[in-house]
Formats: sequence, C-alpha cells, structure tokens
Amino acid sequence: MKTTQSKDGTTLAYDVYGNGPALIYITGASCHRSFKPIVQDAKIFATEFTVYNYDRRGRGNSENTLPYTMEREIEDIEAMIDSAGGTAYLYGHSSGAVLALEAALQLGSKVQKVIMYDAPYVRDEEKKVEYNQLSQKINKLLDKGKNAEAMSTFLKGIGMPKVFVLLLPLLPGWRTMKALAPTLAYDIALTQDMPPVERATRVSVPTQIIVGEKSPSSMHDVGRQLAKAIPNAKFVQLAGQDHMVNGKTLLPLFSGFFKK
Repeated sequence: MKTTQSKDGTTLAYDVYGNGPALIYITGASCHRSFKPIVQDAKIFATEFTVYNYDRRGRGNSENTLPYTMEREIEDIEAMIDSAGGTAYLYGHSSGAVLALEAALQLGSKVQKVIMYDAPYVRDEEKKVEYNQLSQKINKLLDKGKNAEAMSTFLKGIGMPKVFVLLLPLLPGWRTMKALAPTLAYDIALTQDMPPVERATRVSVPTQIIVGEKSPSSMHDVGRQLAKAIPNAKFVQLAGQDHMVNGKTLLPLFSGFFKK
C-alpha cells in the first residue's frame, strides 16, 4: 500500500499495478480498492498500463475529511495524477464516471484521455424526483446508524435484483459493504441530477463513453446525451455486458482508445 495527500490534507491509500502509461481507476458506489472484482480488473488493465487503484475518501484505508464535496474528490484525483507523474488517463466506472467527467473539465492538461462506463446520472425530471425520494430514505437510515438497511435499500433502489440483495448478507464481503454505507451519501450527491450536457460541451480531452448492452436503459440514455454534448466523443455499447462489466472485455477498448 502506498499513500499520498490530497489538497485538504486527506490521506489517500492506493496500490500500483503493471507497467505502461498511467491509468487512474476511479471506482463507483460501495467499492474500494481491495474489493475482489476491483483488484481483478486492475490486474487485467495492468497488462498494458500502470494502474493506480485508490480508495476514494471515506473508503478502505483512505481518510474522510468532512464536509464532503465533489470538489474535494476532484482534488483527490489530482493528487493521484500527481503521484502518477503529473498526467494520466482516467477510467471511471458508475459514479466514478461522473468524477472522471468533472476531472476532465477541471484539471486541464493533467487529464490525457477519459473513458466513462455507465455514468448513473438521472435521465429526466421524473427519475430525478424518484431518486430524490430514495436519497431521503437512505440518508434517514444512515442518520440512525442503520448501515445494512441503507445499503440494501440503495441497491434495490438502483435496480439490483431483490434476490441478489437478500443473499448479500451471506457473502464474505457484506461486513465491508456495511462499513462503506455512509459513503452512499457521497455517490448520491454525485448522481442526483441529470447529466450536465451544457458544461460537457466544454470538455477538451478525448472521451469515450461506454454502456453495457444489458445495463439499465437510463444509462444508455445518459450515455447518448453526453456523447452528443462532448465534442468528438465516441459512444460504444458493449455487447453482452451489464453494469458489472468484465475487465477482459474492456481491455481491448482501453488499448484502442488510450494508446491510439
């Protein structure tokens, strides 16, 4: 484990895998750098890139300076880019894709290229109202310290099959997921609005937007909205994949886009 400090003094923990161009891996909700699927993906990407796999603030071995703001998460990404040598490619999955887009807007030439997978903004005003109701329910549970119920409510609310959610407490990683529940408030803050299409027109770095063929239709809608707004963005629908995308399937896209 390595560490670095963000602008506000928050210590960030990260691991480095592989050799090649620097790639910052920005994970989504309820994930951390030691989560088995994240490690598996990082090692796959590391066959062609130097992968910086870090714990977002409040997760794993990273600290959690309050109050939370998206700007502080962008400063965290900047700290990771600086640790990687000053420039890097960004890969953001789910709410991590939202952060990757914001980093592209705010960090200038430090960001070389961006790939976003399944950015989970709400697609329209109706969904925004529904998501706000879910947000209020989860925040009330978190305020009462009901982390397990908050995590289950979140996962069901975003479309996870109820049977899968019911089985989660039987899995070895459930204790860690419960510990991560307070950070759901952060991911909700990032994704509670519709995609910032007007601001996205100012993205100046090459961007590829990927959605899984089997991912929720809302993510397809959001992906197309962003692809239309971001200058020269490339939109890809990845056959056979859902929100939990296979890293081996992504790697050829990474190579073809980042190394082109």
